[in-house]
Amino acid sequence: MANDLMKRRALLGSAIGMASFAALPAWAQEGSTEFQAPVSSSVRNNVSSFRMPLWQDYFENTRGGAILADTKSRALHYWSEDQLIYRLYPSSVPLSEELTRLGRTEIVRKAVNPPWRPTASMLERNPDWPKMVEGGAKDNPLGVRGLYLSWPAYLIHGTHDTRKIGRRSSNGCIGLYNEHVIELYDMAQVGTQVLLI
Repeated sequence: MANDLMKRRALLGSAIGMASFAALPAWAQEGSTEFQAPVSSSVRNNVSSFRMPLWQDYFENTRGGAILADTKSRALHYWSEDQLIYRLYPSSVPLSEELTRLGRTEIVRKAVNPPWRPTASMLERNPDWPKMVEGGAKDNPLGVRGLYLSWPAYLIHGTHDTRKIGRRSSNGCIGLYNEHVIELYDMAQVGTQVLLI
């Protein structure tokens, strides 16, 4: 009886496997291991299903490198000047539309373990916040690296609070995991163009 059950399972498994094989596209049935994605300005081919845009859709060139911060998908894209390096990082974005600034800017300064000073409007909303948190402190909201934008008080920075990544959780900045901001900090330079959409 157990032997018959095992034979039925094997037969059923083979039938399912053949049906699955028949449902595959022709390139996969022929034993090919190569797949050419259709040409598109936006391809989703990564595990987290982030959109992978083409730099040409947003920038005239990649001189100095290019950073696209997408506040809708909560992802930051980086292209090196020579276009040999592309990185995609999940990010945190501003809490509300009122705190969100969109448009073109650039990196004007870089800092390791930047100190954090809340703006006057932040202190107005949160009067119990400290006036400053030293760089390198575990409770510093800027994490281990800061890339200052040409807009005052706007940065791309790390965070020690990893729960913020992938959420609307900032007061205007774009936040990254500390290990990601370290990598971006090493690649980006003063003058790297930045676009927030």
